[in-house]
Amino acid sequence: MTPDSPSQVQPRTPPRVLTVAGSDSGGGAGIQADLKTMLALGVHGMSVLTAVTAQNSLGVQGVWELPVEAVRAQYRSVVDDIGVQAVKTGMLASAELVSTVAELVGATGVPTVVDPVGVSKHGDSLLAASALESVRTRLLPVATVATPNLDEVAQLTGVTVESEDGMRRAAEAVLSYGPAWALIKGGHLSGDAVDFLTDGSDELWLRAPRLDNRHTHGTGCTLASAIASELAKGRSVPDAVVAAKEYVTGAIGAGFPLGDGIGPVHHGWRSA
Repeated sequence: MTPDSPSQVQPRTPPRVLTVAGSDSGGGAGIQADLKTMLALGVHGMSVLTAVTAQNSLGVQGVWELPVEAVRAQYRSVVDDIGVQAVKTGMLASAELVSTVAELVGATGVPTVVDPVGVSKHGDSLLAASALESVRTRLLPVATVATPNLDEVAQLTGVTVESEDGMRRAAEAVLSYGPAWALIKGGHLSGDAVDFLTDGSDELWLRAPRLDNRHTHGTGCTLASAIASELAKGRSVPDAVVAAKEYVTGAIGAGFPLGDGIGPVHHGWRSA
């Protein structure tokens, strides 16, 4: 057997990304969407489950939050043994859970993408009102990139955005809580799908045609996970966001019907 034979080549470990989020039993958002995104983008996805939801294409029928000690144990188990190159946070329903995850992430010292999940695609609340202050004062300050949509911007900052002109003001309000970068997602506006990225100095507008497809469940989770995946590969924040925007636009275009409601984006669209 020659030294270059495949059986003697040591497999290379891909970049590792950890998602800290809730489960979507319908498979379109949450932990499930995060791990599908990470696989599609060539990184090794790992998970810390924060809540279990009974969820389908019609909405969220139930939410059961995991104990803080269970979340902490999952996080330490992964980080202390396997290690991570980036972290993405999603659904964190309570103030205690937000504070715990912020503490863990802050001590890990890797790029962190915070998706401040407040409301599901179907309008179901996924964040207790009492947790908002913890998101503002504990979680956003440890974020490399915060990715709120316009509803979440209003929830967190009180700033209402009705046009592109308001997105810069929204970003300033989010940045005041401490994240290094804010990505304001303008998907709820009319016209093109426009997002605005800034660190308070550099600015980047990202535009994509608005696709005629109602099956967009999991869009926010997918975008945040794609950004984290690209950061884990060593990309800069602007480059990671551009690559993630391209990926999620393709996933939206390939979104498919599932059940009787809103179907998911297609995470495997590039290989379909």
